[in-house]
Amino acid sequence: MRIQQIHLHHIRLPYVHPFETSFGRELSREAILVAVESDDLTGWGECVSGSGPWYSYETIGTAWHVLADFLAPALLGQEISQPEQVAPRFSRVRGHAMARAALENAVWDLLGRAQGVSLATMLGGARNAVPVGVSVGIEPTLDELLAQVEGYVAAGYARVKLKIKPGWDVQVVRAVRERWPQLALQVDANSAYTLADAARLAELDAFDLLLIEQPLHHDDMVDHAVLQRRLRTPICLDESIHSPEHARWALDIGACQIINIKVGRVGGFTAAKAIHDLCMARGAPVWCGGMLETNIGRAGNLALAALANFTLPGDISASARYFHHDVAAPDFTLNADSTISVPEGPGAGVEILPERLAAARLRHLALG
Repeated sequence: MRIQQIHLHHIRLPYVHPFETSFGRELSREAILVAVESDDLTGWGECVSGSGPWYSYETIGTAWHVLADFLAPALLGQEISQPEQVAPRFSRVRGHAMARAALENAVWDLLGRAQGVSLATMLGGARNAVPVGVSVGIEPTLDELLAQVEGYVAAGYARVKLKIKPGWDVQVVRAVRERWPQLALQVDANSAYTLADAARLAELDAFDLLLIEQPLHHDDMVDHAVLQRRLRTPICLDESIHSPEHARWALDIGACQIINIKVGRVGGFTAAKAIHDLCMARGAPVWCGGMLETNIGRAGNLALAALANFTLPGDISASARYFHHDVAAPDFTLNADSTISVPEGPGAGVEILPERLAAARLRHLALG
């Protein structure tokens, strides 16, 4: 297929409920949606960079620039028959994984639609529904947090992830564990701690957690390896893993026992699948982290999480958890067994809703 046009859509959607991490509190989500056109078909991808450089150095502004000025020109006019042909065309661009992923993933969707094959099948998915959990942000009070968790447990979520930071950690986890002794529970620090906090983090061993996610510096592996030797609870790396090479290095030195695979963070489905395959060969479980995506990104996460080594519940909550009105359909709903069904339609299996896209759009750029 010849790539004829590429469109960038900068959108903003208000959250159903404000979401707070150690980075701060957000009321809405901005994203770039990428549309890749060939003949009468369009494939969609989502860039998960944030409005500010908090989780990553990538932002809406940097991703727009890199997509428009470097990545799209490298793909326009090219004949693409396999999605794995996209990443080599971006080889001169260092970093900017979220921008690269958005464009590559749109091509996966495009080719799936052309071939009448679902994205999950293209990736090698092994299940038609995946176990999921919900990520609960930092709340103004413990009572408000407990009310949030209670609502999600009542809705059917069997796994909850709590965001933590210094001063909002052990006592919070203790309160949740005492209220729900059998709940599958994990925590995410988003790099809020240092090795000086090792004793404090070791107190979390008492609460039978699935994992502690990214407690130390966002680029670190060495200190995480030191910390893992002091904890019984498995460490999971997120922000430190940018590529299959990073995953291999982390496993080689014992920096973690589990890896959170976020498609945008690692540069697209090709790299995400490579990390999955590496971890499977090494006996390290993986799970799919969420980036507060629209249904476009959520559909891709579900397809990826259908692979065999995604043995821990992912942060792929139901659509209604995030936005009142998504820009793509259908919405995803939670099944009674705390799973979400994997889309079966061609490509990612969701369709853009033009009127909602127009309502959410802040700017648009057509290339080609």
